[in-house]
Amino acid sequence: MYPPVANHQRREAMTKEELIAKMANSAGITKVAATVALEAFTGAVTTSLKKGKRVTLVNFGTFTISKRKARMGRNPRTGEALKIPAARIPKFSAGKELKAAVK
Repeated sequence: MYPPVANHQRREAMTKEELIAKMANSAGITKVAATVALEAFTGAVTTSLKKGKRVTLVNFGTFTISKRKARMGRNPRTGEALKIPAARIPKFSAGKELKAAVK
């Protein structure tokens, strides 16, 4: 259980810097090398998704692109109808081992 702390001190999400530090420590590399590796990974995934390709990391998960159709919505302030354009949305589906690890 968490020790009692003020709400503003508790974090619910890992930051990019924390991820880089963890990667560097786990792999026994410098933070600079871990930063380069993380940037290369995110760049490769982004490039593949832009081209419409899926990225599968066996037992971890799959990054894909989903197409969202155009639809009608409402401005919550005025109630005025507005058209929301079609969009391509990145999605991530967790793999079997990742799902089991976070149960």
